Amino acid sequence: MAATMRIQSDWNQVLRRNEGEAWLSCRSPGKSTLYGSLTCQGVGSDGIPEISASEGFVVNEITKIICIDISSGGGLGVSSSTDGTMKIWQAANGEIRRLLEGHVYDVNCCRFFPSGLVVLSGGMDAQLKIWSAEDASCVVTFKGHKGGILDTAIVDRGRNVISSSRDGTARLWDCGKSACLGVVADCGSPVNGIALGVADNTINLGSPENAPSEREIGTEGKILLLAREDKKLQGVGLQSRQPVFLFVGSDAFNCCTFLSSIYLLAGTQDGNVYQLDVRNTKAPVQIIHRSGAPVLCLLPYRDGFIASQGDGTCFIIQQDLDHVIDLTEADCDPVYKVATWEKQIYTCCRDGMVRRYQLSDL
Repeated sequence: MAATMRIQSDWNQVLRRNEGEAWLSCRSPGKSTLYGSLTCQGVGSDGIPEISASEGFVVNEITKIICIDISSGGGLGVSSSTDGTMKIWQAANGEIRRLLEGHVYDVNCCRFFPSGLVVLSGGMDAQLKIWSAEDASCVVTFKGHKGGILDTAIVDRGRNVISSSRDGTARLWDCGKSACLGVVADCGSPVNGIALGVADNTINLGSPENAPSEREIGTEGKILLLAREDKKLQGVGLQSRQPVFLFVGSDAFNCCTFLSSIYLLAGTQDGNVYQLDVRNTKAPVQIIHRSGAPVLCLLPYRDGFIASQGDGTCFIIQQDLDHVIDLTEADCDPVYKVATWEKQIYTCCRDGMVRRYQLSDL
């Protein structure tokens, strides 16, 4: 009879290094203890270590945490993995409360609804799902994308949600009817990240060609940002589906966010963080470049923002670049996602760990 073990946390610190080795043992009742080892042969192009095992042990899969979010009250966290599952956990101590199972392959994105009791997720199986954080049940599954879902956004309180995909589209969904209300944008290139914001009243969002569905709730006056693989950052009127701007960057855009109703940020694969003014996107307000590693996450925080990169750096930049705070410990592994609640910052990393930072004063 085969036995299964899951290796987590600090063991990954050893196994992610080339030729790093970790020892393991398995004890079955009435049998001699079996000792073996795991050895890293290198790291693949997807960032996952290639591990071999001795003494009859078999490595079935290696998972990493891709995305995290913290509930609006700060009590719960959710994290998604490459093994098709998500976990709900206590934010204070990391204690696992629920396991959410139902996706196939990687779960690329997860986020809490404003209530803090419901989770939205999207995966490489091209499915968008809504879950109860209280009993781990999947209450809604949306199907319609033809490629893996890469990011999501929630409109207001959550009657409608938005997803972006490798198929090049961003879609608006009605949660109550479990139906797609329309394609907001068809970019012809994977949409790696999206962000939804309230547009300044001086910005022309265009007019819809057809009357919006009565099922669209809260789409008026909103602008959707699309971080595209083809080096373009696009702004689209959510209700009108009309283009607002198109900015060409130095490399593929991985992520984007709003700083205000006027200013936005977007990060590229070659390490640039662009700050743009939506009213005039012909030239960036500024370009921030700390390293050539991919910018993987951008998040507004206090009077500045937090950025994470593929070389393990995660930093807080405050207003006017006067003050930079570096968050350490990732040790060269990509920091995929950042979430915050008050003075606490949470990060998820390729090494399989979620880290919490407590900021005493800013």
